[in-house]
Amino acid sequence: MSNITLYGANWCPDCKRSRTLLDSLKIKYDYIDIDTDKVAADTLVKLNNGMKKIPTIIFSDNSKIVEPSDQDLVAKLKEEKIYK
Repeated sequence: MSNITLYGANWCPDCKRSRTLLDSLKIKYDYIDIDTDKVAADTLVKLNNGMKKIPTIIFSDNSKIVEPSDQDLVAKLKEEKIYK
């Protein structure tokens, strides 16, 4: 299990962008496809106060970032000391 969990869907361009960024930075993460995992889809809705927003990225301290731009995601990775 990694320190990052990304909730998303394969059809979502923003999810693909976030995954591509994490991959390019060689950041390990767990990817959960909400279209194939009903429990994860329900968890996502709870995490986002009833909204189904993707990508939602959860960090080891239970903080999250929702629908981030690449710049926001990199800033969060730096804040979490996952990327320099």
